Amino acid sequence: MNDVDVSKFKTSTATASSTDLNTTSHTSASGSEIIAETTTVAAPRHASKNKRSERTINLILKATEKVILESGAARITIHDVCKHAGISRGTFYRYFSAQDDLLETFSRHKRDRFHSDLKKKLAPYNDPDERFSKLVEYLDAYLENGQARRLLAVAPDYAMQWFVSIFNDSINCFQEDLKIVFDDWDKKLGVKLDRELICELIIRYILSEQLVPSGKLRRTMPLRVGVLIQNIIVGTLRKA
Repeated sequence: MNDVDVSKFKTSTATASSTDLNTTSHTSASGSEIIAETTTVAAPRHASKNKRSERTINLILKATEKVILESGAARITIHDVCKHAGISRGTFYRYFSAQDDLLETFSRHKRDRFHSDLKKKLAPYNDPDERFSKLVEYLDAYLENGQARRLLAVAPDYAMQWFVSIFNDSINCFQEDLKIVFDDWDKKLGVKLDRELICELIIRYILSEQLVPSGKLRRTMPLRVGVLIQNIIVGTLRKA
């Protein structure tokens, strides 16, 4: 599971570090010594706490996914999450105020992970054709190995809410990740393609695969997406 930004969670780390700095300033002899001591003593302790917080939060989110996939979102309890994560309730409440806070954070984490993993997958490829091919490859692997269909089976209401929450973000992210692809297509075709529409249709295709899997036909995804784009291009040219 990807690391998370601990600054988004409830923690006393920043306060503790600030207290350490103030205490040092009272015992130091001069201003220059204050700077030296705070740099060498307080910073490593703060970094260590952040790493520890990251590990704890990742354990909680991983445990949350396990509990949801086993029992569904409606039956999730803080007790079960703590048990799977191997932490106390007190530790849990350092980072999350309630169950709803946990579920909202988990949804955001899953959404951000989907987009960050895609961005990492595409980043090395600056050739438009290669980048688009890698997008299709990533989506195919996601449909093959992802847990979205299992989530839909055990927690349909939660899954549908999650699909809705990522929809518009995904359209924007896809447009950004495929910018060099669209720029290349526009140049070759001499038209301005409707990038938002193309990305929306790709995402709708992914969501439909969760509801009605196409099985072996999914292997023809690159061809089908190509046909889809060609149809959009034809429509664009006719309008022009």
